[in-house]
Amino acid sequence: MSNSIDTDILLVGGGIMSATLGTMLNKLNPDWHITMVEQQAEVATESSDGWNNAGTGHAGYCELNYTPQNADGSVSIARALKINAAFEESLQFWAWLVEQDILQTPASFINPTPHASFVWGEKDVAFLKARHQALSAHHLFADMEYSEDPAVLQQWMPLVMQARKTDMPVAATRVAYGSDVDFGSLTRQLVQHLQSMPGFSLLTRHAVTSLQQKQGRWQVKAADLSSGKPLTIHANFVFLGAGGAALPLLQKSGIKEAKGYGGFPVSGQWLVCHNPEVIKQHHAKVYGKAPIGAPPMSVPHLDTRIINGKPALLFGPFAGFTTRFLKQGSLLDLLSSVKPGNLKSMLSAGCHNMDLTRYLIGEVFQSHHQRVTALRNFYPDAIESEWSLVSAGQRVQIIKQCDKQGGKLEFGTEIVAAQDGSLAALLGASPGASTSVPAMLEVLQRCFGKQLQSEPWQQRMQAMLPSYGRSLVEDANLLRTVRQRTLSRLNLA
Repeated sequence: MSNSIDTDILLVGGGIMSATLGTMLNKLNPDWHITMVEQQAEVATESSDGWNNAGTGHAGYCELNYTPQNADGSVSIARALKINAAFEESLQFWAWLVEQDILQTPASFINPTPHASFVWGEKDVAFLKARHQALSAHHLFADMEYSEDPAVLQQWMPLVMQARKTDMPVAATRVAYGSDVDFGSLTRQLVQHLQSMPGFSLLTRHAVTSLQQKQGRWQVKAADLSSGKPLTIHANFVFLGAGGAALPLLQKSGIKEAKGYGGFPVSGQWLVCHNPEVIKQHHAKVYGKAPIGAPPMSVPHLDTRIINGKPALLFGPFAGFTTRFLKQGSLLDLLSSVKPGNLKSMLSAGCHNMDLTRYLIGEVFQSHHQRVTALRNFYPDAIESEWSLVSAGQRVQIIKQCDKQGGKLEFGTEIVAAQDGSLAALLGASPGASTSVPAMLEVLQRCFGKQLQSEPWQQRMQAMLPSYGRSLVEDANLLRTVRQRTLSRLNLA
C-alpha cells in the first residue's frame, strides 16, 4: 500500500455510527469511495460492542429519566416522544436492510424483549401512574400497560416479584414489543456488507494523528499501529464517529464549531449472572429510578440481553470515574482534552455538578456486597456468589459553553459539523446507538443538503425510511403503518 490514499468519504471509527453513515452514503451514491479507519484490530470493539452498552432499543418506554416530573406534579413527555420517534426511524432502516438481505435474520442482531419500568413506595408509584397517563394518551405510547397488581407484575417480571415484601406499594408499566439490540453484531454485519462493495476500504489498526483542511479537502495523517508506518489520507468529507475519541479528534480539526466543547468521561460496570436457571426466569428490561446525581447511563435495570446469540442477565450499570475516553484509551485523555477554548466551560460544569462527582466517587468504592444489595431491590432472592462484575464501556458526556453558567454538562448525543459541511462529529452518549439512524440523517442534512434535495436521493431515502420527511410524533396513521411493518419485518411482535 502506498503512503497516501485518496477517498471521497473518510469514516474515523468502526462503530455503529460510522457503519450506519457509510451504509447510507453507499446506497445514496454507490460511485463514491468510502474509507473506514479503526484503531483496533476489529470493528465494534468499543461502545458498540454488546457487552459495552445496555442494548436497550432506547424508545423511551422504560427509561424514567426521559420523562422528568415538574414541580406541579405533571410529567414532561416531550423528550420521550422525540426519542421514541427517533428509534422508530432506526427500526425502519434496519427493516429495509433485512428486506434487501444486507442484514441477516433479525434474531442475529435484534430480539423482542418487553420494556418495563418498576417502582416502589407511594411517591414513585404516583409518579409512574402520572407518567403512564401522560404517555399513553399519545399514539406513540398508546400500547403501554400499567399495573399495581402484584399478580400481574409477577407475570411480567417473576424474578423482580419473587420473595418481595407486600407491605409497600409497587407499580410497573410495560410495552410488550420492546427490543434488545446487539449493536456489535449489527455493526459487524453492516461493515461486512460494505466490504463487499467495490468502493469501500477498511483500515484496521490505524490511528488518526492529525487533521488539516487544505484547499477545500482534508489531509488526514494516520499511523499504522502494526508497522509504525505513516499514512496520509486525502478526503472530501470526514466523519468522526470514534466514540470517546471523537472529541480530541474534533479539537485537532481546528474547525471553529469545536470551540468550547469538553468531555466528562464516565466508566461503567455490570453485575452478570452465571446461573443459567436464573437467566431463564427473566425476559424483560426492567428499569427503575436513578439515584440523585447519577448520569443517565447509570439508571439501574435488570436486563435480558442476547449477545452474540447467547442469552445473558445483567444488572447495573454501576458508574465510575475515569480519565480515559475509550475503554482501551489513555489515562491522559481527559487532561489532554483541556484547551484554552474549553477550560472555562469545563471548570464551570465541574462546579455545577458536585452531586455527580460525589455519586461517582461513591460508586467507585462500592464493594461486591453493596452492589448485590442494590441488585436485591430488583431481584430480592439474588445470591451473591451467582453474580460477578464485568467492565462495560466508556462514555464521554458533553460539556459545552453556556451563557448563564459558563459551562454545562449535557446528557445525550450531539452532531457538531463544520459550516462548509466537510466534517462532522458525533459527541455524547445515551441514547446513542439506538438513534444512530436519525443521528446520521442529521449528518446528511447538514453536510450533504444539496444532494439530499435531488430527486434520486429523495427516492432512495423514501425507500430506506418510509416516514422520511414526515413526523411520527404528529401523524398517528403514519406511525401505525410504519410500526406494523417494522414489528413484522424484524419479528418483534
